[in-house]
Amino acid sequence: MWFQSGRRRDLCAILYDAGELRGQKLKTRLEAHYETRLDPQSFYGTLDALVSKGYLARRTEGIADVYELTDPGAAGVEAHYDWLTERVEGGERRRDGESAGADANADATE
Repeated sequence: MWFQSGRRRDLCAILYDAGELRGQKLKTRLEAHYETRLDPQSFYGTLDALVSKGYLARRTEGIADVYELTDPGAAGVEAHYDWLTERVEGGERRRDGESAGADANADATE
């Protein structure tokens, strides 16, 4: 997968919706989504990793860094959306405690 953590995925999803944001505004939106405070060093380390891998672009406006998705970043969000949509719409939610593996085994023996 093009990202290695939910935080990376969620940052990209926020930027997909917003277009571009200053780092602090992006952090505030993610903290609101998670309902918790994020360690600034860890947060900005995540942004740096996404920039270094080419999924985000960073530019400086005054004293603030502004982030936006690159084309590969947007493609990654869209691919993840497609994958998740297939899981949610195409599958049946297991409510009886039966695992998907049990279904696969039952299908193989029929």
